Amino acid sequence: MKTMPRSIVTIVARLLDRIPYAVIALIARLATFSVFFRSGSQKLADWNATLALFQNEYRVPFLPAHVAAYLAASLELLCSTLILFGLITRLSVVALLSLVLVIQLFVYPGAWPDHIQWLAFMFILLARGPGELSLDALIARRLSPSPTGINRQGEA
Repeated sequence: MKTMPRSIVTIVARLLDRIPYAVIALIARLATFSVFFRSGSQKLADWNATLALFQNEYRVPFLPAHVAAYLAASLELLCSTLILFGLITRLSVVALLSLVLVIQLFVYPGAWPDHIQWLAFMFILLARGPGELSLDALIARRLSPSPTGINRQGEA
């Protein structure tokens, strides 16, 4: 009896299954950085227009407009950069997801198709972390005791 050749779908699926999580996480980190750093940079590029937007259009109900503008720009620039490098990634993702929640609820409720896309790539980072190609992973490796009882310099 002849064995059936693998279908192309099965072969492709198995190849995709071999993609390391570190690569997937890096792409998610790049996507997060791209969206939020660009937004924060645009805010800084014309700060007077940004303040006008926060006063006239965005109107976050529980913060003064200038405070909301500074907070949004700071979170977008700082947290996206931390996420790019994979440093305090999960906390930075939570901060940006909180910002997205405020935008969704109070500023642009009709923009949920964009927001759900952002949630998709940020949720990967929240659930699984930044991956091995990150400063978080490097710090964790440095801080964790060696399983053999020998430190990284080869001393007992």
